[in-house]
Amino acid sequence: MQWTDDSRLRGFILVGFSDRPQLELILFGVILFLYFMTLLGNSTIILVSLLDSKLHNPMYFFLSHLSFLDLCFTSSIIPQLLVNLGSSDKSITYGGCVVQLYVSLALGSTECVLLAVMSYDRYVAVCRPLHYAFVMNPRVCNILASMAWLSGVTTTLIQSTLTLQLPFCGNRKVDHFFCEVPVLIKLACVDTTFNQAELFVASVLFLVVPLSLILMSYGNIAQAVLKIKSAIGRRKAFRTCSSHLMVVIIFYGTIIFMYLQPAKSRSKDQGKFVSLFYTVVTPMLNPLIYTLRNKEVKAALKKILGKTL
Repeated sequence: MQWTDDSRLRGFILVGFSDRPQLELILFGVILFLYFMTLLGNSTIILVSLLDSKLHNPMYFFLSHLSFLDLCFTSSIIPQLLVNLGSSDKSITYGGCVVQLYVSLALGSTECVLLAVMSYDRYVAVCRPLHYAFVMNPRVCNILASMAWLSGVTTTLIQSTLTLQLPFCGNRKVDHFFCEVPVLIKLACVDTTFNQAELFVASVLFLVVPLSLILMSYGNIAQAVLKIKSAIGRRKAFRTCSSHLMVVIIFYGTIIFMYLQPAKSRSKDQGKFVSLFYTVVTPMLNPLIYTLRNKEVKAALKKILGKTL
């Protein structure tokens, strides 16, 4: 019990990239820049969606939720990462680790479900355009968004709580840059077969199932687009879906590599850099993908900036 309490009393040490001190300063500058761009880009998406009445539709309603998720997700991880990169002290309090674990897992799981919801919205828009306003009415949109948030909160309450019940026996060195379920399970000094099985089931539910629904939606969308005789109509339909599809590929590609690949088949550095990609790079790319490839958002930005200036 004394060993078990030691981790809870003294907190953890986030090893991060300390084995590569020459890389830490470079990472600090790059991550700080990317974090600033993430805050700026996602805040802009939220403000534009709220201020421009033309963007008051289901697509931008869900996009605002996605931007808010990315803002909160990165803010739960990056500030602590920057502190650790910029100093020799790599420690994090037990309470800080708990908060980081619960919040990051809840937001990450919510995003998995929300991307599936967004693909359904695109499916209805392309395949059922005449029924779009009826099917995706405000009440349905609120229910779908609430389901995404509720599922994320539920899974973190189960997974994080089960993980924190494990005895760590004084093991304080977390070979990662933030508190995540897989790396904390490795610290346990007891048999973790149940936790590993529960993690696998949760990964299937929140990665494989939503991704399968997304692929089904885009399969139907592809069939519908190919039936459109007008080249302009096909381009318009493709443009409404391409941005979301790019986000899905980037997000799910890195998450699946981290959570569904056997731990023994990847190196420690691989896991860290893949995690760095989906915690830092992807949230920054989302607003760029949606704004640079979307005429409506660019027009709304020009309109708001014109009024402001």
